[in-house]
Amino acid sequence: MPGGEQIGREDAEALLEVRRELGPSYDEALVDSFAERIERAVAERVEDQLARRREVTRAAAGSGGRQLALGIVSMVAAIPISIVLGVTGNYAAMLVAWVGIVLVNMAHALQGRPRS
Repeated sequence: MPGGEQIGREDAEALLEVRRELGPSYDEALVDSFAERIERAVAERVEDQLARRREVTRAAAGSGGRQLALGIVSMVAAIPISIVLGVTGNYAAMLVAWVGIVLVNMAHALQGRPRS
């Protein structure tokens, strides 16, 4: 968690050492202070995770319209290509054109997928 507060074993050991030095009269203040630090660290971590999820969701939602547009354009381009190549008997070229169109659409679809 960059820039965030991290609480480790050393902090708990330091708290216990301070308690030993100050005595039980400061227990409540020490525990409250430590609990506040823990709550702050947890809240920062949760906020970081939520921000990452929002970013992934926003990216996935934005790619849906582009994917539909690419699919429509691909079909509009594929129909005349298929007609011309099919009528002239260039079936191998038609297969290559269709494979290319499919690969472009697959690459675009995979690019827009959220990453975990």
